Amino acid sequence: MSPLVQLAAEEAENPLIPPIPELVIGLIAFVIVFGFLAKKLLPNINKVLEQRREAIEGGIEKAEAAQTEAQSVLEQYKAQLAEARHEAARLRQEAQEQGATLIAEMRAEGQRQREEIVAAGHAQIEADRKSAAQALRQDVGHLATDLAGKLVGESLEDHARQSRVIDRFLDELEEKAEAAR
Repeated sequence: MSPLVQLAAEEAENPLIPPIPELVIGLIAFVIVFGFLAKKLLPNINKVLEQRREAIEGGIEKAEAAQTEAQSVLEQYKAQLAEARHEAARLRQEAQEQGATLIAEMRAEGQRQREEIVAAGHAQIEADRKSAAQALRQDVGHLATDLAGKLVGESLEDHARQSRVIDRFLDELEEKAEAAR
C-alpha cells in the first residue's frame, strides 16, 4: 500500500471524528435536551436564583436597617449617658453649694450662740459683781458701825443714820479711787 492510500484509510477510520449521521443525530438530541432544559429547568433555576438574590438583598437591607437602628440606639445611649453625667455634675455642684451654705449657717449659728453665751456670762459677772459690791458694802457698813460704836463708846443702832453715814463714806472712797486712776 502506498503511503497516500494508507493515510486516506486512516482518515476514514479516525475514531476522533464521528460519522456524519451520528453527528447529526447527536446534534438533534442535544437541541432537544437543551430545549427541554431551557423550557422546564431554566425557569425554575432562574426563579430559585431570583429568590436567593432577593433574600440576600433583603438580608442586606435588613442588616443595614439593623445597623442603622443600632447606631441610632448607640447615639441615644451616648446622649443619655452624657446627660446623666451632666446631671450628676450638677447635683454634685448643688450638694457642694448646699454643704458650703450649711457650714456657713452653722458657723453663723455657732458664732451667735457663742456671743449669747459670752453676753450672758458678762451679764452674770456684772450681776455677781453688783451683788458682791452690795454685800461688801453692807458688811463694810456693819463693821464700820461696830467699830465706830466701840470707838465712840455708844451704840449706833439707828439704821437710817447708819445707812447715810456708810453710803457717804463709801461714795467718798469710790471718788478717791476714781481720781487716782
